[in-house]
This record gives sequence, C-alpha cells and structure tokens, in this order.
Amino acid sequence: MGKRILFGTDGIRGIANIDPVTPETALRLGRAAGFLLRGGKAGRPCFVVGRDTRLSGGMLEAALVAGLNSAGADAHLAGVLPTPGVASLVRELGAEGGVVISASHNPAKDNGLKLFGGDGYKLDDLIEERLEALILTSEIDDMRPQGGDVGRSRVIGDAVQRYAASVMAGVPGMSLHGMKIAVDCANGASFKTTPEVLEHMGASVAAFHVMPDGLNINEACGSTHPSEIARLVLETGAQIGISHDGDADRLVLADELGQVLDGDEILAMSALDALKRGTLTGKTLVATVMSNFGLDECLAAAGGKVLRTAVGDRYVVEEMRKGNFSIGGEQSGHLIFRDHGTTGDGLLAALQVLRIMSESGKPLSELRHCLKKYPQAQRNLTVKSKPSLDALPEVALLVSETEKSLSGKGRVLLRYSGTEPKVRLLIEGPDESMIHAAADRIAEALQKTIGV
Repeated sequence: MGKRILFGTDGIRGIANIDPVTPETALRLGRAAGFLLRGGKAGRPCFVVGRDTRLSGGMLEAALVAGLNSAGADAHLAGVLPTPGVASLVRELGAEGGVVISASHNPAKDNGLKLFGGDGYKLDDLIEERLEALILTSEIDDMRPQGGDVGRSRVIGDAVQRYAASVMAGVPGMSLHGMKIAVDCANGASFKTTPEVLEHMGASVAAFHVMPDGLNINEACGSTHPSEIARLVLETGAQIGISHDGDADRLVLADELGQVLDGDEILAMSALDALKRGTLTGKTLVATVMSNFGLDECLAAAGGKVLRTAVGDRYVVEEMRKGNFSIGGEQSGHLIFRDHGTTGDGLLAALQVLRIMSESGKPLSELRHCLKKYPQAQRNLTVKSKPSLDALPEVALLVSETEKSLSGKGRVLLRYSGTEPKVRLLIEGPDESMIHAAADRIAEALQKTIGV
C-alpha cells in the first residue's frame, strides 16, 4: 500500500473544519465516490449517508451530499444512525455505497468520513487510494452531469426502525422480560436505537447519556470511559450494563457486580458459545495482535483457535472474509458477527451476549470467567510527529531489553495510532509489576523524543 495523505485506518479523520476534514474535502469525496463506485450501471447510483450527533455533522453532510449530487448520484439520508445501521441500509436498499460522518470515540471537535461499498463492507485499501487520487487531482473536475442527470436527495424516514429490525433478526424470538439493563449511549448515535430495541424486547432500561447537544458526545461517558457504566450498573441495580462509543460500533459491558468486560471477554464468551453450537466457522476466532493471549488458551482448551491480524477492525473483517470466519473483533469492543452483519455493531453484540445469558441462565459475572487474562500494561501518548520507531535508538533498546526479560512468556507491541496523533504501547507478561515498570521506562523515552 502506498503512502496515503487523506485516508487512515478508518476513513478520513481529524479536527472538523480543519484540513482534511473540511466541507471542501467532503464535497470532493462525494464527487469521487459518485463517479468511482457507480458500478457501471445506467441511471443514477445511490448512496446512504448517516452521521453521529456531532455539531459539525450537518455541515459535512451538506457538502458531501452536494458532491454526490454533482456526480450524478442520489443521496439517501439516514440522519443520526449508528455506523452498522448505515452498512445494513446499504445492503437493504441495494445502494452503491454508504458514507458515515463520525469520529467514533473521539471528542466532539473531531469528525470523519468513512465509506462502505455496495456489499456493506468497508472499502479496501486500493479503492481508498483511488478515491484519494480523485480527490487530490483534477481528473474528474470537468465531469459534470446536467439537467435530469444531476443527483437528488431524499430522507429515509424509517432508518431507525429498519436498523432495529435488522438487529433483532439476529436473535429471533428472544424476550428480555424481567431483565434490567443500564445503557450508556455516549450522547452519540445510539441514543435512540439501543434503548428502543431493548425496551421493545421487554427489558426494563435505565438509559443514560441520551441527551446529545452536538458537543457532549463521548464526554466522560461511553465505551472509552468504562468506569461510568460500572457506576451506573451499581446505582441502578441492573443485571448488565451496555456502553457504546459515539457511532455505536463498539461495545463494553459491565456485569451485575460493576466489573467491566472488554472486547476480549465478549469474544471469548461468544466464541465458546458458537463452538458449542457448531457455528464457529473453522473453529476459529479472529482477533488482533492487541488481544490478550489468554484468548488463545481459552479457545485451545475448547478445541478452537485464534487467528490474529493487524490492529483495526477493517483488517479483522478482511481476514474473516478471506477465511469465511463468523466471529471476530478487537479488545476495544469492535465485534463482528458475520452471520448477522458486515461491520462492528455494539447493539448486535450486546444482544448476542444477552442471548447467551438467557440460554445459560448464568449471570455475566460467572460467564466472564471463561477467559483468564495475562496482565497487560498499556500507555497511550500524544506525539508531535511519527518518525519510524526503529529510528528512536533509546526506545528501540528499551523495547529489546523488555522482550528479552519476558523470555518468550509475553510480548511488547509499539505502534502509532492510525486515527489520532498518538503512539500506543502494550506490554503483556506474567509479572504485573515488571511490565508496568518497563512500560513507564519506554513511555518516558517516547515522551522525551516525540512527545508534546
């Protein structure tokens, strides 16, 4: 893959109204997508457009739609809707693609533009590179449909109901009567969908952070602040707590004791359940290199295995599609159930966990013990630049020394974020005090060289 200027690991992302996340870029992206993804069919192609609750979303949506229409493509506006809802509508409507305007778990000042193809999957690297070339050059500047060939826009008035129906189809007939559930919607795209679906299925729902004002998305709430859902579970006496990020493609849980479960624990429960039912394709769970090595032991003991990918849910999905695997995800809470969807879906994943609880009759605090985790030390540092990590001799030496001290019973992962100006460090090993001390030393060296 060549060096890309606009696209990161999850679309185009940055501070809204600052290059590259500007109305100008959104307009050119709309034109580029309208021309490139039309699929060769006659007439006007159509694209589903959805967004989260950020104040800047309307501004970027208007520019994006203008670009699509200028390229002769129709825009079907889903409004505020979780990312997986847009992917689902693309397939349901037979659209050529979809665009989500969201910066996921990032603060309100950020925003982003990510695309789905007509199959409901995120675009691959080669297509994004071609889109980037069209955005940055004048290749299609003179291609301008006229008269009746100009695209049109329409609102999908029942987008929330359509998404809700598609998610509930993954757990047909399941009733949540008698279940009390606390929900943290992060003042984001799930503020309607998750509470409404759970209530429709009979649960008593205590919904929090469901009053978005355009600026409070992810603010001290949501899946990046898991202590909040833990607190809310204890406060409400709920049997489970569900927490999403801003665009609701992630899930973090809290059990009835207020203990937080991350994506690894949810993957372990889901994969073991699928192994028992014979639905885990190839007896293989797909995870990233960031997932705890306890997952490998957990699956191996049950006759399964873990296949690891680079960090990023797009790479998990690519591997799942390549091997036709059914379940995969990330420690961060991106969880993909390919029997029911094409991308990470926080609500769909939550319903799968609720189904396991219902069928087993066990509380979440008991089910979670299927995974025995290795201790991990993680550090996330904001950086002023992203030079090759191999070009930082003090850092490289400390990493090498740490790897030697682990003697093959752990690992060190150091990488730059693909969506933020950050470097991420993870050390995993049997001695918790040792790995934290090592993480502090490496973090200090990073701070001195590239920290802000």
